[in-house]
Amino acid sequence: MAEIQLLVDCKNHLGEGPLWDAREQRLYWVDSTACEIWSCDEIGSDVRTYYVPNYIGSMALRESGGAVLALANGFNFYDFETQEVTPIANPLADKPDYRFNDGKVDRAGRFFAGSMGYDFDPLSVDILRNPAGNGSLYRLDQDLSVSEVETGMICSNAPCWSADNKTFYFGDSEYKVIWAYDYDIATGDISNKRVHVSDRNFARTVDGATVDSEGFLWNAKVLGGRIIRYAPDGSIDREIDVPVRNVTSLMFGGRNLDVLYFTSMSKALRGVPTTQPGTGGLFAIYGLGVRGLPEMRFAG
Repeated sequence: MAEIQLLVDCKNHLGEGPLWDAREQRLYWVDSTACEIWSCDEIGSDVRTYYVPNYIGSMALRESGGAVLALANGFNFYDFETQEVTPIANPLADKPDYRFNDGKVDRAGRFFAGSMGYDFDPLSVDILRNPAGNGSLYRLDQDLSVSEVETGMICSNAPCWSADNKTFYFGDSEYKVIWAYDYDIATGDISNKRVHVSDRNFARTVDGATVDSEGFLWNAKVLGGRIIRYAPDGSIDREIDVPVRNVTSLMFGGRNLDVLYFTSMSKALRGVPTTQPGTGGLFAIYGLGVRGLPEMRFAG
């Protein structure tokens, strides 16, 4: 039987992007709007906090050391010792109403990150009347070149890849949809977009996601207090109620990759409770009987 524990009562304003690094045996995550990076060991001890100069959407560790960050002002390298950022490129320079959000590294070492509008409010969604968004999904290649690979996003979320590298999953919290694409691991190109998961009829929406070793997709349901595991055909395989309504993202970690870590937020959203015990904390789920896949480092 699965057991949920509050691992770090960090009270993050907008906790996001848990990232288990098998090399260091450490978990990283970010507090996006507090401009912080957090880290701990697999049991929630040895907690460390690092600071960045701008909103942080997502991060990845680098093969050569340090990290690559998707900050509000673009892609940057980061040195954990000096806490210094070194700019790479800012594809959002002409989009002042958008910032970077969720991102991950594919198994060839490329970093993908999507953007979101600063004024995104999932409780005021009327997608039938909303125009297409001005956000995009970007790919940072190993040579540090940047490509725009998808457009029309409002609140990008949930990038991850199937276990066989043939499918790319990517969602938008305002559209309340996760799409599936054919994926070319040799080039990093996506094609054949189709709806994989839709939450349009539920009081929740898609947030961070990961894929397990059996090829099933796990998705955090922000506003819904739930984590759902989807089969490769998009059908619901398992649902887990969690102690906080605003669960934001998740990833498998631990020495056996069998612990599901998830983040949450204490940021106030209209009508949504933020006083639940552990709100904004880092949680762990044990005993799921499922293992994840090791996360890659950025190769550039």
